[in-house]
Amino acid sequence: MLSNLQSRIQEVIPGVVLSSTVAMAAMFLATQYTAPVMLFALLLGMAFNFVDRDGKFIAGINFMSRTVLRVGVALLGARITFAQILELGPYAVLIVLVSLVSTIGIGLLTARLIGRTLSFGVLTGGAVGICGASAALALTSVLPKGEGGIVERDTVFTVVAVTVFSTVAMITYPMFTQLAGMSDQVAGIFLGATIHDVAQVVGAGYTVSEQTGDIATVIKLLRVAMLVPVIGLVVLFGLRACKGAPRGSVPVPWFLFGFVALATLNSLGVIPVATALVFSDASKWALVGAIAALGMKTLLGEIVTVGPRALAIVLIETLWIAGFVWLLTRALPL
Repeated sequence: MLSNLQSRIQEVIPGVVLSSTVAMAAMFLATQYTAPVMLFALLLGMAFNFVDRDGKFIAGINFMSRTVLRVGVALLGARITFAQILELGPYAVLIVLVSLVSTIGIGLLTARLIGRTLSFGVLTGGAVGICGASAALALTSVLPKGEGGIVERDTVFTVVAVTVFSTVAMITYPMFTQLAGMSDQVAGIFLGATIHDVAQVVGAGYTVSEQTGDIATVIKLLRVAMLVPVIGLVVLFGLRACKGAPRGSVPVPWFLFGFVALATLNSLGVIPVATALVFSDASKWALVGAIAALGMKTLLGEIVTVGPRALAIVLIETLWIAGFVWLLTRALPL
């Protein structure tokens, strides 16, 4: 048993070290140029695609893109408390729930109309509606694979698309909130409920004001918490109506139970603040390393084959959630 474990560790070390090195480089570049770290990790990983042809790296790269990815998603739970959610009020929570459900619905509808699989619609709709690249990676781990499901290039494409649109939103949405005459509170709800990635939400929110930044961050964390029911539903139904998605193809998401457990412990005050920060940083490292490994497994030409129709789906979902949330902020007494 011990010898098997040692053999497994030795097998994955080269790929883990390589993926971690790429992740560190991505974090450095993201800090220097104030750009999305996930995008840097993905692009740098793709630049090292050739190393995957050397067998000694394959096991570690697969370990990073699967197991470490799930650990990173589980650790996200340490960033959330139930008290934060309750403080938002019923209307803010309603906006998050309705916009998420409707965005995934738009993803399913447009995917069907444009000729993509339902799995692709859930993948992109979930990424736009929940938390961008992190949600895309989490959903990838439970969605059916192969014909009627998704392939790795779909995940890479989704990460690139939502990251780009999220960056554009970080720059343009704060200006829109000013032009629309939103109060700091409403602006925080709008930014937190519409921008895809957590980092971009934080950047956009504090560009407006400190109050807006605080509210936007909490709203965004509520969207992150929606990973739990969404992934649970995907596992429950398995999207088995999709052609080619065999019964039993969806694994049990142990990382989801870890997410809920950490969120519960954090809500009860069991996890010290310093420990929660460590978990949060570890989550970031794990997700960046996982996306770097995923990039190493992907050829740029494969992303291009996803096509403009797929890009149209993500664009439509992005415009939908922004427009829908804006209308709700005008209609509800926030």
